[in-house]
Amino acid sequence: MSKEDEMLAELRKIREAVEKTPPPPPPKGLWNEFKDFLSKYKILGLAVAFVLGLYLGALVQALVKDFIMPLIGLAIPGISDLATYSVTVINQVFGIGDFLVALITFVIVAFIVFLVVKVAKKWSIE
Repeated sequence: MSKEDEMLAELRKIREAVEKTPPPPPPKGLWNEFKDFLSKYKILGLAVAFVLGLYLGALVQALVKDFIMPLIGLAIPGISDLATYSVTVINQVFGIGDFLVALITFVIVAFIVFLVVKVAKKWSIE
């Protein structure tokens, strides 16, 4: 063997020693595929946004229906009877029941969504 062939053989040995083998693919299974699906398509973030948006919409609707409209009714007589559980002030009905139910529901749903997101982060699902 010539000196050049020896150098090339040595370089090949060095290249083989330096090159890292690719990591093995993660084991597939239904659970891993499901986690990959959630991560790839950002399903959890979409679900969180949808659920919070739904209940926030209900909260805003109750706020408008039960507090803002009666305030307008103070200026424009004739707008009344806005809720079944209500408080009457200067002949205007302030429906507190619907708003409180919507507020409590929103807080409970937001807390549950918070717990789901916390568990998902713990499981490395984004």
